[in-house]
Amino acid sequence: MEITYKAIGKIRSPFKGPEGTPIQPTAAGSAAGKIELLPEYQEGLKDLEGFSHLILLYHCHQAGKAALTAKPFMEDKKHGIFSIRAPSRPNSIGLSIVRLEKIENNILHIKDLDILDKTPLLDIKPYVPEFDRRKDVKIGWMETNINKLSSLKDDGRFADK
Repeated sequence: MEITYKAIGKIRSPFKGPEGTPIQPTAAGSAAGKIELLPEYQEGLKDLEGFSHLILLYHCHQAGKAALTAKPFMEDKKHGIFSIRAPSRPNSIGLSIVRLEKIENNILHIKDLDILDKTPLLDIKPYVPEFDRRKDVKIGWMETNINKLSSLKDDGRFADK
């Protein structure tokens, strides 16, 4: 079965290539960028300005060839692709929660960015803590490595070469 999506805009970011890009939004500091939504989708932004955070779904356009196992940034051993958040996966779909600063027409100013410049945007959803947070969460193999998050950056291992 083939599924096709159309980008609704693009994400503009200070990160021009994978190397040096934060590996998660919470490790991005306050890296700022913007979303350039295609004008035909501007009406869909109605009432979004009341939300502080957004969930972005996007196409990892610089991801390398998909693999079913890979070595994540926080560890030196391979794990199944569905137990890590690497972009080189069967469907190179990325997900990030970013902070919404303001909306000007079809431009959304955002922070806490871990996304490459010119990334095609697939969808925007409001972040709602009561919907999105969970209790009694386990994080598997990451439990012993989560402390490395703030010090690691992308080293290009998942890039299209």
